[in-house]
Amino acid sequence: MPLQERARLRLSKSALDLPPPFRLVTLREVGDAFAHATHVAAEEGAGTLVYVGRFDLVEFALVLEPDEPLKTARRALYAGLAALADALAVHAPPELPIAFDWPDAVRVNGGLVGGARLAWPERADEHRPPAWLVFAATIRTVAMGEEEPGLRPLSAALEDEGFDDLGSGRLVESFARHFMVAVDAWQEQGFGAVAKNYLARLAPESGLRREIADNGDLLVRRVANAHGAEGERRSLLRALEAPSWLDRATGGPRR
Repeated sequence: MPLQERARLRLSKSALDLPPPFRLVTLREVGDAFAHATHVAAEEGAGTLVYVGRFDLVEFALVLEPDEPLKTARRALYAGLAALADALAVHAPPELPIAFDWPDAVRVNGGLVGGARLAWPERADEHRPPAWLVFAATIRTVAMGEEEPGLRPLSAALEDEGFDDLGSGRLVESFARHFMVAVDAWQEQGFGAVAKNYLARLAPESGLRREIADNGDLLVRRVANAHGAEGERRSLLRALEAPSWLDRATGGPRR
């Protein structure tokens, strides 16, 4: 989709109720928030939130300007996902499970509803702060198509899980506020506070200890016996190359 067509978007201050650090860019329903945000990130700067007004998906992308090297700044993915899950939890029925598949997929009541992506400038130096990062998320709100409920048990939509009358705009507003809380916790308490929130939503696995390394990799240690542990390191950078939840053909969550 050509992003140079300025008429395809409109800057807005009133469409969504966002905290002061955010500046809203609204795309039409056929827009691509992730692509547009990466295209304008250098020009528009931190706090730019690109939002696509769709009824079947929540789709948005946020421009960040981290003050730490790219190698560690990628952990912003976890802050964004933790904020997204907290925003979903506010609007969810009581005790409805909201969980992650590492590193980027979001599940509600066991069904895949969407996930997140992260972008940065090409050829950016791993050891210097990048000019920008883009955190983007897509969440399925309504199941499209003629399939009967239950025919795709591995996928889900918010409408079918009891999120009544939750418009995409309300979820984005809630995300923005929870993301500010996550950033504040990161700055005041260190990344460990963000990691704790994120890791708590990974599906529990007996006998495993999981941590997030400084570069965002997932460290998995299986307690073999009382005298030691076997370890595995899962690369965040490699995982981000192919989002686990994304259907490349449709641009939305897998079904």
